[in-house]
Amino acid sequence: MSRPLIGITAHLEAARWGDWVREAVLSPASYARAVEKAGGAPVLLPPLGPATADDHVRGLSGVILADGGELDPVLYGAAREERVEAPQPHRDRFELALARAAVRDGLPLLAVGRGMHVLNVAQGGTLIPWLPDVVGHDRHAAPGAHLVRIGASSRLGTALGDRIEVTAPHHQAIRRLGTGLLAVAWADDQIVEGVELQGHRFCVGVQWPSGRTGDDRLVEALLWAARP
Repeated sequence: MSRPLIGITAHLEAARWGDWVREAVLSPASYARAVEKAGGAPVLLPPLGPATADDHVRGLSGVILADGGELDPVLYGAAREERVEAPQPHRDRFELALARAAVRDGLPLLAVGRGMHVLNVAQGGTLIPWLPDVVGHDRHAAPGAHLVRIGASSRLGTALGDRIEVTAPHHQAIRRLGTGLLAVAWADDQIVEGVELQGHRFCVGVQWPSGRTGDDRLVEALLWAARP
């Protein structure tokens, strides 16, 4: 039986190797290794243009919307936030189109960190552009681990249990959930840290870098859903 093809979104950045400095498609190797270990074949998806999203979805068995920089607040009707890094419009446009195509076609989807924000905005939701202004503290940006509570009956709860300690520094978070998305995991201040799309065979988003830290349970769950 052939391995399911799992697309992994990637950065398009200048990189140096040998004597060359060139624009390159970059992704943490841990994502590819997690997919391979779980029985899939990883495929990097360069953010070259939204027109390719439908073709990717037709050729893949599942998608990982990987983590990365913040989404441009203009895309969900907010003002640009000077305290976050400059947006990457090419990646934003491509990943929003990819998320919409995957949801439309019922393709198994795991959205990680930034990927969860992309999924939420693709479904018509909004984000908090600078989280400390809303919660009154900066613990979400701290490098240490924090506890996340998970709905036990959710797909996330089935895979991980009802609580998990994660390390996931972030400055943005979900404000209004997108259409069909259900909050299934929360930090102690009730900030949403996990979502699922109702009625979809597997569409899960988490705030922490699942698949990039050695805990591959959600990648394994994605592969299970991606198999025919």
